Amino acid sequence: MKALRAYAPASIGNVSLGFDVLGAALAPVDGSRLGDEVDIESADTFSLTTVGPFAHKLPSDADSNIVTQCYHYFCAQMEKVGKATSPVAMTLSKNLPIGSGLGSSASSIVAAFVALNAFYDYPFDEDTLLTMMGELEGQISGSIHYDNVAPCYVGGMTLMTGATSPVTLSLPLVKDWYYAICYSGISVSTAAARDILPKQVDMATALTFGRQLGVFVHALHAGENDLAASVMKDVIAEPYRKQLLPGFDEARAFSEQEGALAFGISGSGPTVFAVCDSKEKAQRIVAYLDEHYIQNEDGFSHVCQIPEQGTTVGPIA
Repeated sequence: MKALRAYAPASIGNVSLGFDVLGAALAPVDGSRLGDEVDIESADTFSLTTVGPFAHKLPSDADSNIVTQCYHYFCAQMEKVGKATSPVAMTLSKNLPIGSGLGSSASSIVAAFVALNAFYDYPFDEDTLLTMMGELEGQISGSIHYDNVAPCYVGGMTLMTGATSPVTLSLPLVKDWYYAICYSGISVSTAAARDILPKQVDMATALTFGRQLGVFVHALHAGENDLAASVMKDVIAEPYRKQLLPGFDEARAFSEQEGALAFGISGSGPTVFAVCDSKEKAQRIVAYLDEHYIQNEDGFSHVCQIPEQGTTVGPIA
C-alpha cells in the first residue's frame, strides 16, 4: 500500500522589512523538527485524523479542517485537467501552535498539498502548487499572500514577485546568522492582526519601506551582511502590532543589548525573533525570552537557522 509523509517547516512571514513579500523557513539547530506533518495512504473513503500537541486547538469537525479543504480543492483541480483521484486517509500531526506567527496554517496547507501531489504522481508543477497553497491560505487569513507558504514549500528566504510564474524568488542566505525565536504561548489571529493596521500608509513610510527592501535584497546578493541587517526594520506593522504582545519592548531592548543585529515580530505574532551573528548570542537571548517573554505552558523557544530545503516528502518508515 502506498503511504507517504510530508514535513513542512515553520516560517517567519515579513521578516520585519518585507510585509507580505518576504518570508523565511526555520530549522532548529539542535536537529529537532519545528513544523507540521501530513501522512497519506490509500483508503476506501476519505478521512482525516488529527494528532499532535496542538491538535486539540483545531476544529473538532474534520470537514472544517484546512487539510480536508486542501484535499477537496486538489481533487477539483485534478478533475479540471482530466486526471482521476482515489480516496485517501490523511493524518495531520499538528506540531505548530495556531495563531503563533510561525506559519502554522501554511505548514498544514503545504504539507497537505505536497503529500497529495506526490501521492498522485506529481501532476502539478511548483508554481501551480504554490498558487493553490496561496488560495487556501487566503481563505484563513482573509487575503492571498505567499510569505509563509512559499518559504515553507521551497525553503530558504523568499521574495514574492506578484506574478503567477515565478511566484517567488530565492534570496542568498547568510550562513552565519542565527535566529533566536520565541512563541509566548498566546494566540494572535492573522485576521485580527491585520484589522489593527491602517488601511493606508503615508508617503514617508512607503518610501522607507521600498528603500529598505531594495537595499536588503541588493546587500544579500552583494554579501554585505551588515548592510542587510541594518535595514531589517518594520515600519508597516510593528508599530501597531506590538501592543498585542506583552513584553515586546523589553525583549527588544535586551536583544539589542546582547548584540542582536535585528529584532522583530514573526508574521502576525506573538512569536518574536532576534537575528544574531553567533549561536552563543542567540542562546543568551533565548534564555531571556524563556524567562521573560513566554506567558504560559504552551510557549517555547529555539535557536534556528534558515534551511535551504523546505518541505520534504517520502515513504513512511
